[in-house]
Amino acid sequence: MPPSPQRSSRRSTIKQELRALLHLNPTTRPWHLPLLVACCSALPALAGVLYGDIKSGILGCVGALVILYLPAAGLRRRLYTLLACALGFQLSFLLASLGSAGPLSAALMLLIITTVSTYVTRRLNMPPPGSFFFILVAALASVLPHEPEQIPQRLMFVGLGSAGACILALLYSLLLPAETTAPARSTTPARQILAEATVIAVFVAASSLLANALQLHNPYWVPISCAAIIQGASFRLVWQRKIHRVVGTALGLGIAWLIFALQPNSWMLVLTIGLLSFAIEVLVVRNYGLAMLFITPLTLIFAEVAALQSPLSTLMLARFSDILLGSLIGLIGGWLIHHPRYFGGIIRARDKP
Repeated sequence: MPPSPQRSSRRSTIKQELRALLHLNPTTRPWHLPLLVACCSALPALAGVLYGDIKSGILGCVGALVILYLPAAGLRRRLYTLLACALGFQLSFLLASLGSAGPLSAALMLLIITTVSTYVTRRLNMPPPGSFFFILVAALASVLPHEPEQIPQRLMFVGLGSAGACILALLYSLLLPAETTAPARSTTPARQILAEATVIAVFVAASSLLANALQLHNPYWVPISCAAIIQGASFRLVWQRKIHRVVGTALGLGIAWLIFALQPNSWMLVLTIGLLSFAIEVLVVRNYGLAMLFITPLTLIFAEVAALQSPLSTLMLARFSDILLGSLIGLIGGWLIHHPRYFGGIIRARDKP
């Protein structure tokens, strides 16, 4: 008896998703750009080791992520873009730190930061990672101990990490200048961008509230996973990202378990951060799932280097469950955004006086 058309369609879809998990997209990214990212990521950690304060060095690593916004453009535009993003990192970290006193205030700040950063990056037609790392910086700041007297010092370390990345980007641009191109403006109506940004922000903030209500081990992983999934350009891409993120995280936890089981000293952590950052930048444009193999241990290092007292098995299980929950919420939000019937209704409702 031949298989039914519905069963054949399911098999075809499964085969397509399995191929997408292993497919490597072509790329023209030069090898020295991932090397620049690796140097920017590891330098603050190295400075922290030299000064005997690895925790502050890790905060600097978070600020250095601004290098991921380096555009393929001339020197002036590169510096303007990085300086503007560095300021955005500072504002995101500050607002989230001020709102870290409780779950409601933390979610409110995430709502504001996600709405503004998503609207601005999409309005300016900025390529990926778009608003993602502004949300990551805010989510991380929201779970740090609420110590108002420590906020200026933490901001300083994040700012120093961003400053170091800007200096390395300047040297890189002088040695390897890029062709100046006119920035492309978004053709999407502003009201549609604002509506999308609002929906994304609501789901990210709701995921943060839910994570805190469930008293998860590291609640900031849930809104980060939600933000990573929900920002796909189409629902198919949203769905593929969910699959890649879950599978990549499951395998990446094995790498993370090996790193933490070896109990690396501070110098080994610096080297590990650099190697993981290099691998991520090489793979992220070719296969998101493979990049997640290395994104998972890197984010674990950033989050846990100051609190390695947690049992390793608890840490791994918490990370995977947070990824599942955040990805599921992001999938629901992505379905809403890319469903013409419901999302069109949201836009029409916003247009009413």
